[in-house]
Amino acid sequence: MSEEFEPAVVGAGDQASAALIGLPVVAVVGRPNVGKSTLFNRLVGHRQAIVHDKPGVTRDRITGTFDLGEGRNADIIDTGGLVPQDDPLGLNDQVKLAIEEADALIFVVDGRAGLVPPDQEVTELLWRYDVPVVVAVNKADTNAAQESFHEFYELGFEHCVLLSAEHGTGIPDLTETLRLVLPAVEGEGQPVLGDRLAIVGRPNVGKSSLINQLSRQERALVSPIAGTTRDPIDTKIEFEGRPYWLVDTAGIRRRSQVSEPSEEVAVMMAKRQIAKADLAFLIIDASAGITTGDLAIADAIWDQGKPCVVLINKWDLLQEAEMDEDDETRMRAEESWERLDEILSNPPRVNISALTGRHIDRVLKPVPAALERWRTEISTSEANRLFERALQRHQPPAHRGRPWNLLYATQVTTAPPTFMLFANRTIKRQDPYRRYLENSARRELELDGIPIRLIIRERSKRAQERGPSGAGASGGAAQSGRTAKSSSSDPWGRGSTEP
Repeated sequence: MSEEFEPAVVGAGDQASAALIGLPVVAVVGRPNVGKSTLFNRLVGHRQAIVHDKPGVTRDRITGTFDLGEGRNADIIDTGGLVPQDDPLGLNDQVKLAIEEADALIFVVDGRAGLVPPDQEVTELLWRYDVPVVVAVNKADTNAAQESFHEFYELGFEHCVLLSAEHGTGIPDLTETLRLVLPAVEGEGQPVLGDRLAIVGRPNVGKSSLINQLSRQERALVSPIAGTTRDPIDTKIEFEGRPYWLVDTAGIRRRSQVSEPSEEVAVMMAKRQIAKADLAFLIIDASAGITTGDLAIADAIWDQGKPCVVLINKWDLLQEAEMDEDDETRMRAEESWERLDEILSNPPRVNISALTGRHIDRVLKPVPAALERWRTEISTSEANRLFERALQRHQPPAHRGRPWNLLYATQVTTAPPTFMLFANRTIKRQDPYRRYLENSARRELELDGIPIRLIIRERSKRAQERGPSGAGASGGAAQSGRTAKSSSSDPWGRGSTEP
């Protein structure tokens, strides 16, 4: 299997990411409309809008990092309003998830309104968790807040701080109090070399068993370090002389022991893990086939621009099956692979049994080459030739009689490979020709399973008359020495290359 993953592009070699050792996590909670998001923006130092995909559990929480002072930092989570007695949209599940992940809570209340029954209801919920709480009495710029401040000690929490999230008053008092309630971790916030590998998937697909198997390998060096509540243990392993950190999805496991979380919550947790990782292992239960939850997590991996290795767990159960019914299940699992392959563009796949250890030695083999492909870097002249050949194979359709002309192309970043194209007009994100350009670049650069990002900028007529400032991108550039692979039968779709 290793031959498939020999790098065939100019990569970053042994470049490793610099992760940070376990920053503490602080969650901002409270009833609706008390200034939680304003306080979040104040702490992180810039305005950051909350994303709403749709109402309900799929609404994204927003995260950031802020300065605690005295050389310490912390991750922070902004949450929606907590309404313990009335939650028709199910948003409370997300808030409770943030509380479980946090090392400390900022409980925001409205000082101008004073102590009200909804604050007491939130307090009753917070007392169920063994997490330190700092009450932030907001709107300190009003006389009402200053007069009602001491009322909030009735909630029973030791630490109360009077502040104004809008004007910044009292923020130093808040960070000083947080430093007191958040115990420092040895090595906290210091860089640690090694790529981070997130292990994600729906509940009960074998994530814990896989980590245990990988940690038991003779070549593995296990070094647990204290991290956040969300990631209580990150596991350090070595493979072929290279260090890696396994990012454990402990939050999903913890909740599944109590009651199985919805697939939406599992996806939400996976997004947090994927964002901190360099590569994601997506574990799928072979006996259940590829579900909508699996596809949603795959979408999250792709949208965040991370490479993925798909692990089909419990495959031995299907291989050993002798009944026709189980043979049909196996065939359905194979057929459903095409749906996943379409999202992740032909990712590496390993069939394993995390319970018995079967093929566990193959799990890490695709990783080094996948990461190297993810960090692919090519010259500007090669980028111009790359996209010029794509245009020669399939001319872009005209828009209202106006042809699309590429003026100049250059790679602006890696991980994932991102190219900026200057043209006479932009192309919409969902346009089939844009997807064709991405797929064409992926085929030529042999980047199976690697997201490619295109940024298409419109050049003004005056800039077009001046021409590109670098190597020409139009008309007759020399062909690159790299040989293009033949395009698929449907060059317009998102489709992946054939295995």
